[in-house]
Amino acid sequence: MQLYLAVTPGDARKAAQFGKALAHVAYRIGPGSTLLRQDLPLQSRGGILSVSDREAPKIGDPEALCAAVLRECGRRGYGGAVLDFEEPPRQDRLTFAQKLGPALAAGRRTLYLPESYAQAAGGSAAVLLCTAISGGNFIQRLREAAEAYGGAANLALDVQRLRMDFRLPAHSGEGEPLDAERFQRLMERETPSVFFSQELCARYFTYVRDGQAHFVLFDDAGTLKQKLRSGASMGFSAAFLMWPEIKDIAGELFG
Repeated sequence: MQLYLAVTPGDARKAAQFGKALAHVAYRIGPGSTLLRQDLPLQSRGGILSVSDREAPKIGDPEALCAAVLRECGRRGYGGAVLDFEEPPRQDRLTFAQKLGPALAAGRRTLYLPESYAQAAGGSAAVLLCTAISGGNFIQRLREAAEAYGGAANLALDVQRLRMDFRLPAHSGEGEPLDAERFQRLMERETPSVFFSQELCARYFTYVRDGQAHFVLFDDAGTLKQKLRSGASMGFSAAFLMWPEIKDIAGELFG
């Protein structure tokens, strides 16, 4: 299973020290179906291209945007592209993804898509499966996805570091996300006993604050490594980790 660290240009050199391929978070969709690039050193080669649709205009000419992605892949020796699309699927985005997958595959390159865009995969792209689950069973989730999408080889892991605080009883199944600083303050304040959930492949603890019971679910280097091992053993094609989320534990993950 190929591992990618998703990095901005400013973090690329530091992340590259760990010997993993890089997904260059340096591209976005611009006006007129253009591909805009942040400052990226000319010597940056290899890895893959990551393109965002944040605040992007409508893609009026998907063929032109596909051609721009292919040119950039050829210029920098990228092995493919990942669509870091956060907005709900729209027809112009779906059309672009449907055209880009086969175009990349023709050059022995791979397109990675969010699961919300799975309908655009068409057998020529890999679907990204988020690892940060707060209910059910992690292994079962991987197995069901592999069955739904024609095998684990058509899937990649979107390894998101989970830090979530749930007020009990959590009827909605939704918690409050904790950033690194808030999570660390909480750990220092509560000094909790931490347990491991085999079903969720995550660690957890409980605490009470102002009479309200809380359940905190989180990932560390150990749980992320176990999730990566599970994906690799099932035959997932790749895994993506966001550098800002794991830079503090990169030594434990990859050392």
